[in-house]
Amino acid sequence: MPSRTPKAARRSSWTLAMQWRDLLFAHWPVDPATLAALLPATTPALQLDTFEGRAWLGIVPFRMRGIHWRGWPPVPGASAFAELNVRTYVIANGRPGVWFFSLDAASPLAVRVARMTHHLPYFDADMTVAPHGSGVAYASWRTHRGGGTAELLARYEPTGPSFLGIEGRLEHWLTERYRLFSADRAGRLHRCEIEHAPWPLQPARAEFSCLNMTRWLGLELPDSPPHLLFARSLNVRAHRLVRA
Repeated sequence: MPSRTPKAARRSSWTLAMQWRDLLFAHWPVDPATLAALLPATTPALQLDTFEGRAWLGIVPFRMRGIHWRGWPPVPGASAFAELNVRTYVIANGRPGVWFFSLDAASPLAVRVARMTHHLPYFDADMTVAPHGSGVAYASWRTHRGGGTAELLARYEPTGPSFLGIEGRLEHWLTERYRLFSADRAGRLHRCEIEHAPWPLQPARAEFSCLNMTRWLGLELPDSPPHLLFARSLNVRAHRLVRA
């Protein structure tokens, strides 16, 4: 399967490799002004991205494994763990990418390394992931001191065959993002290029017994059903963090 990684990322050297598994993309349309107000005012180059005038907020639970720095073996305690992201989509200096409001993870070491090296809002969490039907049962409770309350109890699974998103359609716009942005304490904007093959997406269904991942941000999710997609597995490489 060919890579759609940006040319700049393909020319540079990756620094961190991993595999993402059993991933759910759950997205809700949110008022653009509401999401834009949650972006840091210290980074004016960062602008909210929209699809046909609508902004989207994503809650993305998954598992990671095989995490290792280039040239080094996996580190015990930080090479396989569950992760849960809350994200939206942005543009900075003409480049589209992902902005994370939070990244909960079940590895204290990974949380601290990611906070230090990539200026990302990682939080400690107790998390469990177990097989359920053709999908998983996923549970997460944030335990990070001063991190607020954030909880998720969900069961999700694919409901149809795999497909690739088509450019210009919502599925592609939500998922084919090959860059993340972050800001350091001084408000300086950074970016990290990500390389992987196109997402092998599947339609999905999900049941949320508890969904409290955004109230700590002062944001309530819409009552409307989310847009759901599932991905079984994807190999990913991340490049070094650079100024945006």
